[in-house]
Amino acid sequence: MLRIARDTVAAIHYAVSADGAEVDRSDQGMPLVYLHGHGNIIPGLEKALLGLQQGDKRDIEIAAADGYGERDAELDFVVGTAAFPTEIHPQLKPGFRFRAEHPTRTGHDVIFTVVGRDGEDVAVTGNHDLAGKNLKFTVEIAWVRPATAEELSHGHIHDPCCHGHGHDCGDPAADEHKHKHEHQHEHQHGHHHH
Repeated sequence: MLRIARDTVAAIHYAVSADGAEVDRSDQGMPLVYLHGHGNIIPGLEKALLGLQQGDKRDIEIAAADGYGERDAELDFVVGTAAFPTEIHPQLKPGFRFRAEHPTRTGHDVIFTVVGRDGEDVAVTGNHDLAGKNLKFTVEIAWVRPATAEELSHGHIHDPCCHGHGHDCGDPAADEHKHKHEHQHEHQHGHHHH
């Protein structure tokens, strides 16, 4: 029976908890399908699934560093509404997502989420909800198959969950607001290029 290895496609049923509370699980009867070895899921989970086969069940503990990373304090800040195009001001509410450059790492884009708003002040974070948290996964392997040539050339699978070329399969929500806002947010949020 085929085991999970680089360039195989695996389907997993999973539940994940952080701080003792469940934070996510695969839909009933709809496993997460991913291409192994291409960074499509968090590193610690990818490492732990290597070598498993259909029917295997595992409880896996993953440290924050191998999950969604430690929290990056530079990605929690407040920005004025003036930094955004006027037409999206009404949408600047908690949960709104947009893509912008990392405050100190030039050329590195981050998906930011609005976490609060007080008049003209918009509090945003580029940290994933689960950053800084140790995670506990319970997984069951539904099936494993070899990847197709097309999947290997794209580095991800063409699964309905991915909406074509959303390269954030692990976090479908990250794609929600990418369209139409990407090009509008090339603002330097208060950083100065000397």
